[in-house]
Amino acid sequence: MKKKLVLLFAALLTLSLVITGCGGKKEEPAKQGAAQDTNKPKVIKVGASPVPHGDILKVAKPILEKEGIQLEIMEFNDYVQPNLALNDKQLDANYFQHLPYLEQFNADKGLDLSYTAKIHFEPMGLYSKKLKAVADFKAGDKVGIPNDPTNGGRALVVLEKAGLLKLKEGVGIKATVRDIVEKKVDVIELEAAQLPRSVDDLAGAVINGNYATQAKFAPSDALLAEDATSEAADTYGNILAIRKGDENREEIKKLTEALKTPEVKKFIEETYKGSVVPLF
Repeated sequence: MKKKLVLLFAALLTLSLVITGCGGKKEEPAKQGAAQDTNKPKVIKVGASPVPHGDILKVAKPILEKEGIQLEIMEFNDYVQPNLALNDKQLDANYFQHLPYLEQFNADKGLDLSYTAKIHFEPMGLYSKKLKAVADFKAGDKVGIPNDPTNGGRALVVLEKAGLLKLKEGVGIKATVRDIVEKKVDVIELEAAQLPRSVDDLAGAVINGNYATQAKFAPSDALLAEDATSEAADTYGNILAIRKGDENREEIKKLTEALKTPEVKKFIEETYKGSVVPLF
């Protein structure tokens, strides 16, 4: 009986060692796999207008690569889809808009998008391919402005500054065409991206800086433009937008830092020569 018990104990001990040995062999590859995953670059997808935002992000891309972050730039040609894509988690961030636009978009769509930093300012200007000066505008001339609320109000302020119309007292950048109380020109509302292509058919147009740059307008081409040293620069600084709560994500922090490096600042100043102004 004792002999049988001894044999049984020996058999169980052998089985235990075999199972333990097999388990040990499986554990090592798992650890190697985990180490390999850690070494993979983190991917961050950012939506942007092609110019200047997309070009600026391309400068930040190699800076992020040194931090182990792979930047994928998704280009958009409108002001709606980048925010919707960000909210739907198709993007990690976007870079194309100023804060008043984001705040209005959040209110209109019931979203809760946020931002990390203001990167640059694009002075909005009054451009014409037919006239040489503001004084050349005649009564009834048609002038285009963006049809979105925040940029439309901003454009109306530019036209008021040019003496081409007068707005209700105190409306400021929240003005709409209904707030015009006196006018020399007729205001035509168009999608912001369409204004550079429509300027041939108009006496002039107030164009967002990014679209003016994309259409090869130089800052000196503007008959009147916002002052890059004025309060408008801070109000309309273009931001890196994110989903609220992502502020502390390591990739978002690194992206924000990369966009505020000396390399990016030098690129903006040398490339755009005043049509895009760094805010850092």
